[in-house]
Amino acid sequence: MANVISDETMEYVGILAKLELKDEEKESARQDMQKMLDYVDKLNELDTSKVEPMTHIFEMGNVFREDEVTNGDDRDAMLANAPEVKEGHYKVPKTVE
Repeated sequence: MANVISDETMEYVGILAKLELKDEEKESARQDMQKMLDYVDKLNELDTSKVEPMTHIFEMGNVFREDEVTNGDDRDAMLANAPEVKEGHYKVPKTVE
């Protein structure tokens, strides 16, 4: 237990979290926070000198692809499903007078 959580720290955390804790709830939260800090201290004992820093747990490459046209201009295939076609375009009902 290297870090001891004071009453002031608990009050400050309560204010930041916008919590109104009763005394028994504060003590329970203090114990939980103490367990977390003890675990972090235990992790700090590990030798990580040969571990390369990373920004994500998964190796990520460039997820963007080149912006290339792959289907081309196949107007006939696109218009094949249209209910009505007029002069190579979709024919729709008139909506504005």
